[in-house]
Amino acid sequence: MTAVRVPLNEACWNGESYVNPAYAGANYISAVTAYVNLLNSNGIVAILDLHWTDGAYTGLSAGCTSAQAVCQKPMPDSAQAIPFWTSVANTFKGNDAVIFDLFNEPYASRATGSAISGWQCWLNGGTCPGISYQVAGMQAMVNAVRSTGANNVIMVGGEEYANDLGTPNSTSDPSILAYLPTDPDNDIAVSWHSYNFNACNNQSCWTSQVQPVIAQVPVIAGEIGENDCASSYVTPLMTWLDSQQTSYLAWAWNADFSCKRGPGLISDYNGTPTGYGAGVESHLLSLGG
Repeated sequence: MTAVRVPLNEACWNGESYVNPAYAGANYISAVTAYVNLLNSNGIVAILDLHWTDGAYTGLSAGCTSAQAVCQKPMPDSAQAIPFWTSVANTFKGNDAVIFDLFNEPYASRATGSAISGWQCWLNGGTCPGISYQVAGMQAMVNAVRSTGANNVIMVGGEEYANDLGTPNSTSDPSILAYLPTDPDNDIAVSWHSYNFNACNNQSCWTSQVQPVIAQVPVIAGEIGENDCASSYVTPLMTWLDSQQTSYLAWAWNADFSCKRGPGLISDYNGTPTGYGAGVESHLLSLGG
């Protein structure tokens, strides 16, 4: 295991007024920085993920009605996400053991009504159909990071909760390769999430959607998992990703999840694995010889 993905909340980092001051602004930044330093000192790369963001959204697949950063939104809001990434980049620039995962699980196409308009919103942001707030597109967030002088690797997640990377040469389901943001440092990696309950959950789809992206740019499976307390999905997935020399992170090191609701790798913070976690652990041990 060489990386840990750390989900962050922009309202906490930015110290927005509705956040408990104990967990806001400088206090939050200090705690995150200390954790990153702990990971790095043990030889582990920290992937910082903008997970929850502001913005009122009540359209298709809305996670909540709140405008606050308390659930997954279809895209990040420019009002807070741009200052967030500017500050995060300034905090960790010069540390190549930190990767910036710009936004957890975009689902812009559900809000805008089509794959093409969704990808356009994903890249360019601004005013997007079906979204009430101004969106921070991937290009604007890349620009915010690079404007600080940070040259850290940047991850961009696909559509449909990062599970859909599109299909090459398709007009109805265009490939993420056609929409990748421009990066002066050319240090963009694609983030892909894969669960047993996703649409792209079989090797045929992995071969048609994911493998062509791997051939062009680095891919990191930022989340993999299953919600049946077993490992019958993730084990062949990990084996396939190993064959593609592609990295993956199992979701999540969280004892508050049951392995069905979460899914969670552990049942307590002593690290007792769930059935799902045991399968992941076994595979990682096999890689270590």
